[in-house]
Amino acid sequence: MKTAIIGAGWGGMAAAVRAAQAGHGVTVFEASRTPGGRARAVPAQLADGRSATLDNGQHILIGAYAECLRLMREVGADPDAALLRLPLALMFPDGTGLALPDAPPPWDALAGIATARGWSVGERLALLARAARWRLAGFRCAPAASVADLCAGLPDRLVHEFIAPLCVSALNTPAHEACGQTFLRVLQDSLFSGRGGSNLLLPRADLGALLPEPAARWLQARGHAVHLGRRVQAVAHNGGWRVDGEPFDAVILATGSAEAARLAAGTGLPAAHAWAATAAALRFGAIATVYAEHIGAQDPLLPHPMLALRSRSGRPAQFVFDRAHLGGPAGVLAFVVSAFEGERGALEPQVLAQAAEDLGLHGLRVVQTVVEKRATFACTPGLQRPPRRIAPGLQACGDYVAGPYPATLEGAVLHGAAAAQDLNEIGL
Repeated sequence: MKTAIIGAGWGGMAAAVRAAQAGHGVTVFEASRTPGGRARAVPAQLADGRSATLDNGQHILIGAYAECLRLMREVGADPDAALLRLPLALMFPDGTGLALPDAPPPWDALAGIATARGWSVGERLALLARAARWRLAGFRCAPAASVADLCAGLPDRLVHEFIAPLCVSALNTPAHEACGQTFLRVLQDSLFSGRGGSNLLLPRADLGALLPEPAARWLQARGHAVHLGRRVQAVAHNGGWRVDGEPFDAVILATGSAEAARLAAGTGLPAAHAWAATAAALRFGAIATVYAEHIGAQDPLLPHPMLALRSRSGRPAQFVFDRAHLGGPAGVLAFVVSAFEGERGALEPQVLAQAAEDLGLHGLRVVQTVVEKRATFACTPGLQRPPRRIAPGLQACGDYVAGPYPATLEGAVLHGAAAAQDLNEIGL
């Protein structure tokens, strides 16, 4: 089948590669001049004039991202070299926090909780008991339950220093608003799915080099088309599918939900119009990444590649990454603010003040601040997400379509692979 894939993000490239492997002819359209969507490389310049390649946000993969890792290998990337694998750790600059050992589940989680630094015996037992309750319930809860509801009665320290940062990093939604069922699914698949599933995979290469760019080269080497810098104006259906007038047998929308809603509504099909209304109703949350530089640094500034931070009023960052540990230039830190709602002008001085107070680092200079205003959908209880199938021959594979996961790279890749698989079914 001649297949158009609109969007060269992680979901779109997954759909394109899987469709090509199934024998379909693939044409990818991408509005940007760089593949990757909301997980791509961005250029920057350091104080001494050197060029540096950063990311549009400091992403983390985890060991349970099996489809991402599989696809990376298939298109010629080497995840073992490109990703630094570490046991899950939520450690703070003062040495307190939780760090899991390299052991099979559930023993890694049990041992990590039992040996967490700075937690009292009562706090450790409370979290162990709650985790056991979640597991006995099959990691299921009431549809309307929030993450805060799941954690009602837990000691404040556990909520603020473990549940809250884990929730906001996974769902980009504050615990009192976040979907409890989605949070439990993330815990189940990361902490209890298999050895290494909870491992942190920190990129040592820019996000574009992990998957989107190798996938584009893989497709082009096999005769498929990848058009960068080309925004699709319209998708039409008139006895067949057309993308800006060019005929196709099938179309996969791999853009963000707003753009997908625009294109779907423009087809004039009632089913597509109803789908577009659901997609357009989604709310979104921003993620801000402040890259700051300690001029003249020769070595890593932090003892670990990643540290958790105590987010509070006027001090918004939840995590900090030392790029020197990840193959980047020495002295460059990435401060991540999930569920960001402020203004860029106020954010940068707040983050620099937080670096001075929490890390003892004074004199940092902001290199670049990236704010992805529509980074992820707001993952709230009972959320109605649009289905992947829109109409015969028309699908969407963004990370926002209906499924058990929040807006993650793995979710996007899984939806992309499923959309490609559906091309083989009768009627699509």
